[in-house]
Amino acid sequence: MIALIGLGNPGEKYDLNRHNIGHMVLNAIIGSQKEVITEKKLGGQIANFKYGSKNIKTFKSNDFMNECGISINKFVSFYKFKPDSIYVIHDDLDLQLGKVKIKFSGSSGGHNGLKSIDSMIGKDYFRIRIGINHPGSKELVNKHVLSNFKKQELITVNNICERLSTNLSMLMHRDKSKFLNKVKQ
Repeated sequence: MIALIGLGNPGEKYDLNRHNIGHMVLNAIIGSQKEVITEKKLGGQIANFKYGSKNIKTFKSNDFMNECGISINKFVSFYKFKPDSIYVIHDDLDLQLGKVKIKFSGSSGGHNGLKSIDSMIGKDYFRIRIGINHPGSKELVNKHVLSNFKKQELITVNNICERLSTNLSMLMHRDKSKFLNKVKQ
């Protein structure tokens, strides 16, 4: 069983925020599946589907980014996911818009959602980092991550969401380098 966890803030007003790219990716993945069972429990929204022989559970926390570790811990604990079966999809200021990187474990890099998760389940899980650009100054970071993508940027974001969804099988079969080659801009 694989956990795909998309980070973002709850509520429609945040739907197109840079910080919500994790939710956007999950929406694309869920939308591309034929048979999906959804439910609200454990402090979030869960979608269940079969991808080939793999059972996939996606999770979007109903908590704000800074507190998402609480519900993610409930989700991970309830289903007993192993660290190498957990993929957290999140925005990354230090990457160019649309660039994707994957790493296992490591620091939060100042990301408050990752800090919250790390404090609850530890640091051992995969991070799918998606670039949202840096605003250029530390003082502008909060405003930047909570701002909506511009129209032109949304084209890039939608393309990356589609490519992540389309090439999910490579990720599920642990072929990360092939996956990254397929999804890169």
